[in-house]
Amino acid sequence: MRSPGSDADASAHATAGAHADSSAHADASAHADGGGGGEGEGARGRGLLPDHTRATPPVALTIAGTDSGGGAGIAADLRTFAAHGVFGTLAVTAVTAQDTGKVHGILALEPYLVEMQIDAVLGDFPVVAAKTGMLATLAILDALAATGRLPPLVVDPVMVASSGAALLEGDAVAAYLRLLPHALVATPNLAEAEALLGHAVRSRRAMEDAARALVGLGVSYAVVKGGHLDGDDATDVVFDGTSITAFTAPMVHTGNVHGTGCTLSAAICAGVALGREPLEAIALAKSYVSAAITSSCSWALGSGHGPLDHFPAGWSAPS
Repeated sequence: MRSPGSDADASAHATAGAHADSSAHADASAHADGGGGGEGEGARGRGLLPDHTRATPPVALTIAGTDSGGGAGIAADLRTFAAHGVFGTLAVTAVTAQDTGKVHGILALEPYLVEMQIDAVLGDFPVVAAKTGMLATLAILDALAATGRLPPLVVDPVMVASSGAALLEGDAVAAYLRLLPHALVATPNLAEAEALLGHAVRSRRAMEDAARALVGLGVSYAVVKGGHLDGDDATDVVFDGTSITAFTAPMVHTGNVHGTGCTLSAAICAGVALGREPLEAIALAKSYVSAAITSSCSWALGSGHGPLDHFPAGWSAPS
């Protein structure tokens, strides 16, 4: 006696066989139809013909470390570039073993290899904007400050991971102060602004003063991020050398904020690559990050601070 299950299995196998046979015939027919010069209906239906209508995308470069959890670092930067229609290139500064809760280990690359990556990219690609993230060592940071070859630069002064692990050895502050004069935009959070300036930054007024002070250190646009302040809104303060501008979004109460700083700086970099003025690029980056956090707020990835959704539903880069 055959069980109902065996009938179902037999039916499934028969159906699969029929589908396979018909698929094979369809494929053969399609190849035959389109075989002459590749212009046949079969090739056209499968999307194999080149699309000559797409413009070459602008190119941006991220100089940062890896995150094996995928939520921050170069992984977040490249996804952000892609979401904005920007082609991403990269120079790896360090390899990290990390997850959403902890950095387990860091291996920094030698500065000469970081420089070789940058030179290889700049020598072959029309890079129009760059950003830095985790720079790992003072030698790498100083090499960047001395290079003089980088396009308009967004500096995310990464010193400590969200888990509390140090991501830059030695006197990070002094090294970043040497890099800031080369930056178009700098994006410190409150703790990073405090470290760079040597005093507390814990209020809106203090954020404005910090932004002015950072421009005084040589950066053209200082973005002091206020996401760690208490309140119903997340406000970032920008000083452009002339006036203060505040960008505010509703605070999203979620633990999924891993890579937020990387994402904001990459989005600003993408905006610059697309030819936007810095203030416009900053404003659009703020709205993008807000959408990315909102879209991932119910995700359950990892046991610590989860990642953002870099392709949030309903968001698209303005043309």
